[in-house]
Amino acid sequence: MLTRTTAKQQYINSGSISAFKHLTDELYLRISGGLDKGAKSLVFLCIGTDRSTGDSLGPLIGYKLSGLKSQGIHVYGSLESPVHAKNIDDVMKQVIKDCDSPFVVAIDACLGTMDHVGYIGIGEGPIKPGSGVNKELAPVGDMFVTGIVNFGGFMDFLVLQNTRLFVVMKIADLISSGIRYVIWKLKRDRELAANKSAAEYRS
Repeated sequence: MLTRTTAKQQYINSGSISAFKHLTDELYLRISGGLDKGAKSLVFLCIGTDRSTGDSLGPLIGYKLSGLKSQGIHVYGSLESPVHAKNIDDVMKQVIKDCDSPFVVAIDACLGTMDHVGYIGIGEGPIKPGSGVNKELAPVGDMFVTGIVNFGGFMDFLVLQNTRLFVVMKIADLISSGIRYVIWKLKRDRELAANKSAAEYRS
C-alpha cells in the first residue's frame, strides 16, 4: 500500500457507467505521452501481496495481465511472484537490467475516505509503496494507477486485512481490461501512422 508523491491525478468511480472510457482515456493520454518522450518499453509494476485482501490489488492485476504477448511490454508482480516491500528494490534493479528505456506504470492499492472507496486514481510521477503502513521505500514509477480499496486513518494494516475481496476484484477487473484495451489502441495507432508514412513516401 502507498501514498502518492504528486497531486497531478484524476479520480474515476469504478461504479460509474463511464468508468471504462474515462480510465482508458487517461491511461492512453499519459502512457502515449511517456512513450513519445523517448521511452522504448512499457513496464507495469504491480505492487502488493496476496497475503492481505486489501493489498492484493496489484498482484491480481499482474495475474490478469500475465498473458500479454507484445514486444516492449513487461509485467512485474503477480499472484505467483508478487512485488512487495521486501523485494521491490531488487525488482527495480531487474527492470533497469531487462527493459530498454522503460516507462514504468506503478499500480498499487491505497486507503482513502469512505466516500472514495472503489475509486481509481491516475496521475503523473512516482508513488512511495509501503508508506501507508509505515514502511520507508524509494519512490517508483513514471506514473501511477491506484485503487482505493477501503477507508483508512486508524490501524490501516487491519483495515487492509479485512477489506472485501469483491471491491478489490471489481477494481482489478476494470484496470486490467483498461490496460489491455490501451495497449491494443497504442499498437493500432502506431501501425496506422506507419502505414500512412509509407503511403506518403510512395506517392
